[in-house]
Amino acid sequence: MATKVTSNGQVTVPKRVRNYLGFEPGTEVRFRRAADGSIVIERADGMRPPSRFAKVIGCAGPGPSTDEIMVMLRGET
Repeated sequence: MATKVTSNGQVTVPKRVRNYLGFEPGTEVRFRRAADGSIVIERADGMRPPSRFAKVIGCAGPGPSTDEIMVMLRGET
């Protein structure tokens, strides 16, 4: 994803990045250099987006008990 720097030194953060990081108008951002020399953009308040796994925790319901699973695996009726 590429973007251009304006004559005022401003850049437009692409929409996919804004959505992923939860940037809204007025959100403060921080630029820092990572150990490998790359530049990282992050929220200044330290908030991170939830992982894709955190978003689905609890959506499947409780599921079968251990005893029910063992009956299914053994083929018992």
